[in-house]
Parts: sequence; C-alpha cells; structure tokens
Amino acid sequence: MADSEEPTFHQHDALRSGMKGAMLGGGAGFAMSAVQNSLARRNLGAFGVFTRTGSTIAIFTAVGAVYGFGKDAAANLREKDDTLNVTIASFFSGATIGLKSGRMPHILGLGAAFSIVMSTFEYTGASLRGSRRAEILEMEEYDRKEYLRKNRRRPIEETIANIGEGRGIKPPGYEERRRERLKEKYGVEINPVSASP
Repeated sequence: MADSEEPTFHQHDALRSGMKGAMLGGGAGFAMSAVQNSLARRNLGAFGVFTRTGSTIAIFTAVGAVYGFGKDAAANLREKDDTLNVTIASFFSGATIGLKSGRMPHILGLGAAFSIVMSTFEYTGASLRGSRRAEILEMEEYDRKEYLRKNRRRPIEETIANIGEGRGIKPPGYEERRRERLKEKYGVEINPVSASP
C-alpha cells in the first residue's frame, strides 16, 4: 500500500543552489583561466587571469549558477524530482554558453547538446561507476548501513592470508605458533605466564 503512494515532494532552495553552482563554476573557471593564462605566448602577468582570460571565469560562473538555479526551480515548479529537471537546467546552462556568440543557432545547439548529454547521464544513474544508487537510497537507514558494512566486510582468514600475523593481528592459536617459531629460530623456550594464582 505504501509502495503505490508517490513520495512527498519537498521544496528546494533554488537561490542557494544557484549560489553554490556559481561558486563551484567560478572556481572551475578560475582554474581554467589560470591554465589559459599560463599557456599564453606572451607573459600576461598574474592579473592576466582576470584581465585577459577573465571571460572564462564569467562564463563558468554563469553556467554553474544557471544550472543550479534552473534544476531546483524546475523541480519546485513541477513538484517532482526527476530527469526532466536536469534536462531543463542543462538546456539553459548550455544556452548561456551560446549567448557569447550572439547567434540563435549556437544558442539552441549548445543548449540541446548540453541537455542531451546531461539528461542521459542523469537518467543512467548519475555515476560513472554504475552504482546501484536507487536501490540503496530506497532502503531504510539501518538496512542501508548494514548493507554497506556487509558489502565491505572481509573474513579474518582472508585478511590474515593477505597481510600475515603479528603487528597486533592475533588470530586463534597465534601464541602457540609464535612460541614454536622462536624455539626453532633462536632455540629459546618461552613459557606463558599466568596471571591467575
């Protein structure tokens, strides 16, 4: 019965997402502008990052802001979290890059190209590793944590086989094997000390 109900939609803060996108885009734009400045044939100086190739910073900042704001604004207007929000946001962010040329074919073409690439990426799981994100997110918190623990847990025998005994790793029977090794190698017999009277 609970499966047939749609999950409740919670409003997103589009302005906050836009600011976050602008900051991330601006950081990436600054890095790209610095690379362009360092590869220039003439020495442009340290401020060439802003004066000569500063338009790169502005474009990256605008694209990040438009994408972040557009994705959450579309989700708020439609009251759904799905791939169509990414499609809308990526179209507008791609069109933002095309605005520099001032030609409508460039604006629409870049918007469509960004939209297709980003929508496909989002639709296929939004991960380059191909994780089973949807299954894990739908689990209860306790079940999800147990799944992640078991998914990464290794048996102690496998760990000991890979790295060996000693150095704080003491499997059952370790003390007896240690005494035998010391007796073989050095001829010293070690008797265990008992703390009980």
